[in-house]
Amino acid sequence: MDLSLSINGDSVTVDVPPNTTLAQLIRDELHMTGTHVGCDTTQCGACTVLLDGEAVKACNLLALQCADRDVTTIEGLKGENGGMHPVQEAFKDLHGLQCGFCTPGMVMSIVDLCNRVPDANEQQIREQLDGNYCRCTGYQNIVRAVQQAQQNLRT
Repeated sequence: MDLSLSINGDSVTVDVPPNTTLAQLIRDELHMTGTHVGCDTTQCGACTVLLDGEAVKACNLLALQCADRDVTTIEGLKGENGGMHPVQEAFKDLHGLQCGFCTPGMVMSIVDLCNRVPDANEQQIREQLDGNYCRCTGYQNIVRAVQQAQQNLRT
């Protein structure tokens, strides 16, 4: 079936089988491998992308459900002058990552939070991260990175 949507600001039309997930479309058809697939059951959050600005898990969303909508992957995040987004910058600066497998999904989830709740407190940050699992860190540096990103986005 023909599917038209926007990926990272670019209009895309592809022919996909009806059972293709958004994660499969992004990774296998469009060759954007920043969106990771860890569990295929929405438990880990590694596949989180923004759909019309809202964090969603791409592993259980059919690509056809995204027709005529705007999808942003980790590859589409940019800060001022095309550099890193402030959330990515804070994760790097405050060691909010280790192996990096979960990081794209965490970053996308946090970008959604920062857009909706620019002054989120620690409890709100932890609740937002509830669907994103990291097996390497204790989450404290991730929370600190989010707090720093919020501060950077306000200035």
